[in-house]
Amino acid sequence: MSTVLFPSPIFGPVHSRRLGVSLGINLLPSDGKVCSFDCIYCECGLNAEHRSGLSLPTREEVRTELENKLKDMQINGPVPDVLTFAGNGEPTAHPHFSEIIDDTIALRDYYFPKAKVSVLSNSTFINRPKVFDALMKVDNNILKLDTVNEEYIKMVDRPAGNYKLDEITDRLKAFKGHVIIQTMFMKGTCYGESVDNTGDEYVLPWLETVKSIAPSQVMIYTIDRDTPDKHLLKATHQELNRILEMIEANGISATASY
Repeated sequence: MSTVLFPSPIFGPVHSRRLGVSLGINLLPSDGKVCSFDCIYCECGLNAEHRSGLSLPTREEVRTELENKLKDMQINGPVPDVLTFAGNGEPTAHPHFSEIIDDTIALRDYYFPKAKVSVLSNSTFINRPKVFDALMKVDNNILKLDTVNEEYIKMVDRPAGNYKLDEITDRLKAFKGHVIIQTMFMKGTCYGESVDNTGDEYVLPWLETVKSIAPSQVMIYTIDRDTPDKHLLKATHQELNRILEMIEANGISATASY
């Protein structure tokens, strides 16, 4: 099984395909994965294979370690383009996510006011008012919507609990444009079933939903690192470019990461 687990609570900076020089903020334990999805393409591995034995970092630990790192970067570089909440699972699951966002914005404003604050989330907790309000405060509110086919979501994203696609899309619309939609396109198989979501059967309904959400941007991407399921394949440049052109033809800003 492929596994890339990140230090906690601060890691990097790393060079992100989509965001530039990114200082990572991991609100999950460093020794395992805590996520409301169990995506078959996740670079952190599958949930059952990497259960954590450590506690979540506290709000105080995150604030202290983030400030120490920002002080160091002021002296030694590099200058961050973005402070990114990502890591070993779903960042909005942290019970003090909202307060940590406030701390991060204050530290960003003091040390690197030109840097953006980004959150990479699978969207499962955006129905929580404090999570929603916190995401409205960040510069890049990047939320996952891999498809609008519920069977595909069950097979590929494998959400925990009672995932309701209609409720998720309604909450995405409630951001009133202050949201970036992030979508993984790939091919290959899972347990003998195709996971190719690059064709019109998947793209056209997804695009209609994206239009109704009216995001500020769409980020499409494909597999970049090893995946737990070894039968998955990258979408081609041509396939991503075709989808990119379809998005832009509808007046929506979009990027593709190959």
